[in-house]
Amino acid sequence: MAVLDDLSGFEFEDLMEDVFRNLGYENVRQAERTADEGRDVLMEEVVDGTRRAIIVECKHTGTVGRPVVQKLHSAIATFDFDGPKRGMVVTTGRFTNPAQEYAQRLQQNDDPHPIELLDGEDLREIADEIGLDLYNGRIEILCDETLRPYDPAADVDAPVQEAFRDIENIEAADLPVPHSQVTFRPVVAITADTNAVFETSVGVIHRINDRTQFVVHAERGRPQVADEAVATLVTENLHATVDLDAKQFGEVFDDVEERRFGQTQTEYKEWAVERLQDYHTTTVTYTGDNNVTYNKTCEPNRSDIAVQSIEPVYLPEVRQTIDLGEYTYPYEYHAAGPSRVTEEDGIHRCVHCETSGVDETYTYCPNCGAIACDSHSKTERLEDEPVCTGCAVTERFALKTKYFYDEENLEAFREEYAEMPIHEKAMENKWLAGGSAITTLLLLVGLLLIGGIL
Repeated sequence: MAVLDDLSGFEFEDLMEDVFRNLGYENVRQAERTADEGRDVLMEEVVDGTRRAIIVECKHTGTVGRPVVQKLHSAIATFDFDGPKRGMVVTTGRFTNPAQEYAQRLQQNDDPHPIELLDGEDLREIADEIGLDLYNGRIEILCDETLRPYDPAADVDAPVQEAFRDIENIEAADLPVPHSQVTFRPVVAITADTNAVFETSVGVIHRINDRTQFVVHAERGRPQVADEAVATLVTENLHATVDLDAKQFGEVFDDVEERRFGQTQTEYKEWAVERLQDYHTTTVTYTGDNNVTYNKTCEPNRSDIAVQSIEPVYLPEVRQTIDLGEYTYPYEYHAAGPSRVTEEDGIHRCVHCETSGVDETYTYCPNCGAIACDSHSKTERLEDEPVCTGCAVTERFALKTKYFYDEENLEAFREEYAEMPIHEKAMENKWLAGGSAITTLLLLVGLLLIGGIL
């Protein structure tokens, strides 16, 4: 009781909005606080294919008497909704006997506007039922579902092996096992409808009828909208979540971390409404009855925006690192089973320059473990195998730079080079040898021309 007692009336309404949304009610929102007509939270439910409105009165008080229930009954009757309606009174305390008798009589008489009563004890049972935890006077989002952190049909290191398939001079099957860690990051998928009509004396000048769905990173701090690729990954896989079992995933990954949701569902809802207000605000130019051109800023009201759902889920962020020789290569991605959104690709990146991206060609250097682009990958003269410019020992032969794994290879080639006949030495620089041959041929032709032979 202590936590609920510490809430203000507005905080209690925020809390109940979270509770009802988690119970599965639709279009849950608060009535305008400046014009309280006996209804604090409005929502809808679908029963046997029929949509019904529910008007909720929240009373943060010790006892609730019959007048409160009667007032709500009148408010239900005047509430503008095309369909059946019912009411609900929720309190942190208890109901008096006359209040309970009045609500029971409505039920017994099949009144078109029945009223359900929920007291403080009922609220605690509901909170336990939906898996929410009261803390600091708020309801924290507690979620036990996650997108899959790896493809169950493949090994957890399969993404790294796949990334190495187009790296030349190394086979994915020969790679060491990468170090794998997963962080379960909270996100919420928000769906909201915006419906607004803007009129002047000339009629309707602007209309908004839009459904928006976006995904928000939900760790502590101001919510951040996920980029399009991540949002698509989340929304397309919400139907295929699994239980977040840290022990089970600990058997697969070397490190497992779980982050907490940073705010309540109501706080995310309020943020979403403000964001959509800004997003849909626009300036419209129109011509009045007097043929004068006007500019009008059309900004939807908060009541024009209805948040239909807030779906929390964990988004696995997997970071795998693999050590090859002197280098460590990170590969980081958001996962949803076999689907991934790559955040960092340290495999398709030259260790010697800024060249990166999967459209380039990269070669593995077995001498030092480097992955290098074409500009920094050479052929080792003695072994005729790749070597990168970062670790190679170099020396010029026949005016051309040759690359070697180490001083030992260089010395071996020096001895080999010393034993070569002159024409073989010349061929160590094919361009120079070819140029010399062409030059000699041209000189010969010139002499023949001068001598009148040709």
